Amino acid sequence: MVSTPRVVLAKQTTYVCPLEALPTGTSNHPEFPDIQKVWSSWERTHGSFAMRIAVLLWCALCSLVFFGAPPSTSGQGPDSPLASDPNRSAKDGSPRRKQLYLLDGSDPDSTKGVPTSFAIRPVRKPQRPDFNRDIYYKNKLERSVETGWLPINVPFVFDFLVGSRYNEWPLHYTLVPNIASIRWQLDNIWGWKMFRGNTDFSFSGSYTAIPRGAETRYFAFDYGIRRNFIPPHSRVVPYVEGRGGIGNINAKGPRGVYYAQGQDMTFTLMVGSGARYNFSPRYGVSAGVTYMHVSNFYLSEPRYEDFGINVYGPMVGVYIRLGKEKESVLR
Repeated sequence: MVSTPRVVLAKQTTYVCPLEALPTGTSNHPEFPDIQKVWSSWERTHGSFAMRIAVLLWCALCSLVFFGAPPSTSGQGPDSPLASDPNRSAKDGSPRRKQLYLLDGSDPDSTKGVPTSFAIRPVRKPQRPDFNRDIYYKNKLERSVETGWLPINVPFVFDFLVGSRYNEWPLHYTLVPNIASIRWQLDNIWGWKMFRGNTDFSFSGSYTAIPRGAETRYFAFDYGIRRNFIPPHSRVVPYVEGRGGIGNINAKGPRGVYYAQGQDMTFTLMVGSGARYNFSPRYGVSAGVTYMHVSNFYLSEPRYEDFGINVYGPMVGVYIRLGKEKESVLR
C-alpha cells in the first residue's frame, strides 16, 4: 500500500516533466535530492495556477499579433480603385504611385502614358479662397467718412415705447450729417448662410449742418455697432447698423421759436441699412438709408416742450484700412 503511490507519482512526474533527461540515479544524487518528490509536490500546489498564467500569456500574445499588426496597404479594400485594377504591376507596389496613376489617368507601366478608361472617382477642383477674409477679420481697424442728406420728416418711430403722440410736427427739418469714424472689427467671418458675416464697432465725431429748420448746426459724439452680412466671393456686402450719442445744438426753443428744440444738450439715435462695395482689402465705399433722431429726452420739460427732430434719407461713405495688410490666408 505504501509503494503504490510512489509508482503513480513517478508516472505523473514522467508525463509532466522530462525526467528521463536526468542522469540515472538522480534521486540519489547529492545535488538533486529526490527531485521527483519535489516536482510532484509543486505540481499539486501550483500546477493549476501556472496553467492559468500560461493561457493568459498566450491570449495576450495572440492579441498583440492580431491587433498590433500594421494595417493593409491603403486603398486595397474591395471598393478602392487599386483593388479594382486587374493590370496592376507587381513591380509597382507603391500605393502612392498607383493612386497618382488613377488620379491623372496615365498608366505608369506604359511608356506612352495612354489614358485609362476606368477612372473610378472624379477629383474635385480646389475651391477659390474667399478674398473677403482679407477684408473682414478680427481686430482690423478702419477710418471712415460718411455724409448724408436727410430731408424726409416722419414721426418718432419709437413713440409707442415712450407713450408719445405719433404725429409729425409742422416745423420741418433737413439734416446733413458729416461723420468721421474709427471702426474696429470685433471678429472674423462666421455664421450660417444668409447670416454669415462679422461685427464692427464705430467711434465717431460728427458735425451736422441744418439747412432747413429753426437751428443751424449740431455737434455730437456717437458710438455705433454694425453687422455685415458677407456672401462668399462677393464684393457687395449688405449691412445694418445702429448709433447713439450725445451732442450740442444751438436750440431756439428757449428763444421763443415754437416746435424748436428745448435745450442745447441733446441725444442722437441713428438706425440705417445699406451695402458696402470693397475695391480691395484697403478701400471700400458704401451707400444706404439712415434714420436720425435728435431730442433732449424730455429733460427740457416742463419749461420747454421736447419736440425732437426725426428725419431720414440717403447716406454714403468711404472706408480706408489702418495699419498693415493682413497676411493672406494663402500664405
